[in-house]
Amino acid sequence: MNKSELVSAMAEKAELSKKDTEKALKAFEEVVMQELKNEGKIQLVGFGTFEVSFRQERKGRNPKTNEEITIPGCKVPKFKAGKALKDIVNS
Repeated sequence: MNKSELVSAMAEKAELSKKDTEKALKAFEEVVMQELKNEGKIQLVGFGTFEVSFRQERKGRNPKTNEEITIPGCKVPKFKAGKALKDIVNS
């Protein structure tokens, strides 16, 4: 499902116009991105949690030259599915 299909499905389910639904989805995306940028956490009970995790610096290898390199640490967005979502997927 791509973004336009998601907007259509959400609009139908919520009985809203596609334009209003697209605005709501865009607002949701912006709020999640801003909160994660500020290293916050968004918890939607039953659905899941969006949070930031730090990946430690590690050693790697360049596959072309076989040279050992250091991969720098970085922040990564992370989503952990909630129980209700897991139950629906596994049913």
